[in-house]
Amino acid sequence: MCRSCKLRCQSADGILPPRQSDIVQVKAHHGSLYWQLNDIWQAPSWSSIEFGGKWKMLHYFAVRFFSPLISVGVEDNGDMLIYAVSDLNTDYTLNVTWNSFTPQCSLESKLIMVKGNGVTKVFQSPVISVLKNCGNCTRKSCIVTFVLGGPEGVTSPLNYLFLSSPKDAEGLHKPNITFTVEDTGRTIMVNLYCSSPALFVWLDVDDIPGFFDINGFLMMAEKYTVHFTKWGPTTIQEFTTKMHITSLRDIY
Repeated sequence: MCRSCKLRCQSADGILPPRQSDIVQVKAHHGSLYWQLNDIWQAPSWSSIEFGGKWKMLHYFAVRFFSPLISVGVEDNGDMLIYAVSDLNTDYTLNVTWNSFTPQCSLESKLIMVKGNGVTKVFQSPVISVLKNCGNCTRKSCIVTFVLGGPEGVTSPLNYLFLSSPKDAEGLHKPNITFTVEDTGRTIMVNLYCSSPALFVWLDVDDIPGFFDINGFLMMAEKYTVHFTKWGPTTIQEFTTKMHITSLRDIY
């Protein structure tokens, strides 16, 4: 289980940074592919969907990084830069809101016109200044999470930027994640509870067919709710019995 979780994280996070970096560098997105979507036989591979149709962590990441509007954070020459990448056909006035690990602070940029079918820089500041404005934050004790939004109601998926390697993180404790479930008909609602922030939370229900609306995520609040879409009949008892939860802190 631990080795499997590590491989899932490496596969998903190995494709995410190049995908985001390529978009920012070309200043426009005209389509991209990643290797590979699925498998034609059972084997450990770079595919994002298993032979039987089960989603791997990479596929959950792909849903987010192929969203029509995403925020991308990078560090360059000591500066933290956040870009808005839009595949929408309409221009929107947006800003970026970001939080630090715990969180220590919450900041918001000015509203900026984000061009449709293009890349717009919405924030730039020295990393040292960002950390200074967030109280006791250091590179190892804080992670930056951010999201785009605006008065028109358009938002992007939550994204993040590590300022150091997660393995060197300070204050990252075992999250002791627990859960409750509720059958809502076509979906099963899963309420997650943790005692501390958790990185790359992975939910698995063995051979129960279906998918979660989000997986491999950062759990930055004490309570987090996800939904599992069922592809076939199952019971709450079966779902609860087969539910496994793993996070990055569980593998070392």
